Amino acid sequence: MTGSGMEWPWQYDFPPFFTIQPHSETRAKQLLAWRSLVLDYFKQTKESVLDVREVQNTPLFFNSKINRKLPQEGVMMILADLQTTGNAEPLDKTKNRWLIFWRTPEEWGKLLYNWAQSRGMTNSVCTLFELVAGDDTTDEEFYGLDMDVVVKAIRTLEMEKKAEIMMFDDSHGVKFF
Repeated sequence: MTGSGMEWPWQYDFPPFFTIQPHSETRAKQLLAWRSLVLDYFKQTKESVLDVREVQNTPLFFNSKINRKLPQEGVMMILADLQTTGNAEPLDKTKNRWLIFWRTPEEWGKLLYNWAQSRGMTNSVCTLFELVAGDDTTDEEFYGLDMDVVVKAIRTLEMEKKAEIMMFDDSHGVKFF
């Protein structure tokens, strides 16, 4: 366990976990375990952006207790796997920076919409800052969520005609329907 307060799965202390397994069935189980670990880690730390160039210095991909690091190709394999499940997407063409969604944008959208409905906020506008940093949302799971993730979540609501992103001055707002 590191300073993040994370509860690590048993595999984390098992050295072969940090080596991509050649056998396809074993590798599939390994990827599933890594997917779960990455999503739990990002949920626990409330982070949303992963920089591939820096990950081997994080406790997620470097277990200092057993002195094992997941190689770069393994990290990329896990990110590609997360992308297929809708839990990650690259932020740049070089695929150095990734958004990690411990909930998919659609799931975040539902949470935001349910919050707006329960607060009687439909047909009114609030800023994105109010959503992720306002006094009314401190107990919500989306409190402190990365703005890029919030925008992607609201875009899913726009497609369902449940919300609209609005621009005013230097800030963004959302109107829920």
